Amino acid sequence: MKLILVMLIVGLLAWKLSPELQSWAAAQLSNPEEISKEVSIVVTAPKPVSAPFKCDGRKYCSQMTSCAEAKNFLQNCPGMKMDGDNDAIPCESQWCQ
Repeated sequence: MKLILVMLIVGLLAWKLSPELQSWAAAQLSNPEEISKEVSIVVTAPKPVSAPFKCDGRKYCSQMTSCAEAKNFLQNCPGMKMDGDNDAIPCESQWCQ
């Protein structure tokens, strides 16, 4: 019985406020610049957390398996022997052509 009474009250309030809500929505839609100012939120995804890079002793192109791996080693590990012409592109004849 209480549930029916509550539903009846909610229905009556919605019916009573319906014209007011419609006029408010029409006023909001008539001024789109205001809406665009209010809804200019930019959400950016967090950067994925990666495991720390490990230098495992490999120094030469023959020990790498891809260009990306060679670039990672060149950027993060000292003493690499993969960039003969010092142009920051490792293993140009094998992986990074």
